[in-house]
Amino acid sequence: MMLPPSFLRAPIAHRALHDIGAGRAENSPSAIAAAVDAGYGIEIDVQLSRDGRAMVFHDYDLGRLTGQAGAIQQRDAADLMTLPLLGTSDTIPSLRQVLDMVAGQVPLLVEIKDQDGGLGPAVGRLEQAVADDLRGYAGELAVMSFNPNAVRVFGGMAPDVPRGLTTCGFDDADWGLVPKARLRRLVGIPDMAASGACFISHHWADLARPRVAELKARGVPVLSWTIRSAQDEAQARLVADNITFEGYAPEIPA
Repeated sequence: MMLPPSFLRAPIAHRALHDIGAGRAENSPSAIAAAVDAGYGIEIDVQLSRDGRAMVFHDYDLGRLTGQAGAIQQRDAADLMTLPLLGTSDTIPSLRQVLDMVAGQVPLLVEIKDQDGGLGPAVGRLEQAVADDLRGYAGELAVMSFNPNAVRVFGGMAPDVPRGLTTCGFDDADWGLVPKARLRRLVGIPDMAASGACFISHHWADLARPRVAELKARGVPVLSWTIRSAQDEAQARLVADNITFEGYAPEIPA
């Protein structure tokens, strides 16, 4: 399974086209609608509700984005979908809701957040929820995760959906709960074949890594995250085939 060419054309809005000053929170319905209207691809994050639904939300904890205490996994989907996102008129959407909104109008990139806690093998419930929701979706989409086990397991559930690895330098300071040996292994991006990944989305400041160049030379598409200025975009595009961006409006190639 190959990444559709559309993912290499229009820049991809990170957590959709969010702008809290305009009342559009990250991963919100308003941010989704704005990205569709602008013609950008969309990247979203998914977490699991207590009752096993895929919810479009980045954090494990509800506090930063809703002001509510507790983890997202401690609430059922119906409850989560009533929680206002701070500074907006939106509530937390489900993946099914977002799929209905996008409806194939632009490419959709779904990042499965690690549910193991250490980028290990204790995954499956969220991957199954995502696979169930994506079944029958007619638009162009792809799925990715920092956890190669999530990518591999999801591939067994939805083999026709292109999947990739979200990658970076895996600095210890950013991954405090993950064993250092695991981080050192993941830096080398060793799981392309085992996970069935057909692309990577790599941190833009680490694109000079030799392993990225090796994969690109083999024809593996390289996306990059997260670009926040035209200057950084120009630097990233020396290596990356496309960008994931926020905070400015990149041009869409003709």
